[in-house]
Amino acid sequence: MEKGMTALKFYFRNGETWTIERRYIGDLWIKQITTSFGRINGSEFVEIHPCAGFKIEIYQEGDYVQTADINLGGLEMGMFDRAKKFEDIERMEIIYRSGKPDIVYFPYKDKDNEGLDNVYQSTKVSEKTKSLYIVIDPDKNVDDVYKDQF
Repeated sequence: MEKGMTALKFYFRNGETWTIERRYIGDLWIKQITTSFGRINGSEFVEIHPCAGFKIEIYQEGDYVQTADINLGGLEMGMFDRAKKFEDIERMEIIYRSGKPDIVYFPYKDKDNEGLDNVYQSTKVSEKTKSLYIVIDPDKNVDDVYKDQF
């Protein structure tokens, strides 16, 4: 039985969320998902799924907040502007038609002592396509990966 992905739900470092329906996602690539075990912020010992890198194109129509995502920052400025201003996506859920979502953790390294923004995340909106492009990767940034879109 095939797991049909219906949406991605991003979790930001400050606790905000953003759910993007599949129809608003263009290019998507998740590099090398592995299985690890550990404690996160003092939690129980759990199975986690880190990835080595991530890239996504989100169409302009995806710049909205669902009512299930209580997100005041996104309501005030729009999710594209929120994602550009605060590059702090920690993890995401891959939501399927049925069954339990998969949780994938992104490479993360604090930019400063506040620990909010991720050195590995770069985010940009294309004037050409009006899409939002996000790359979370220790070796590449959004300009490297999507240079033809800007």
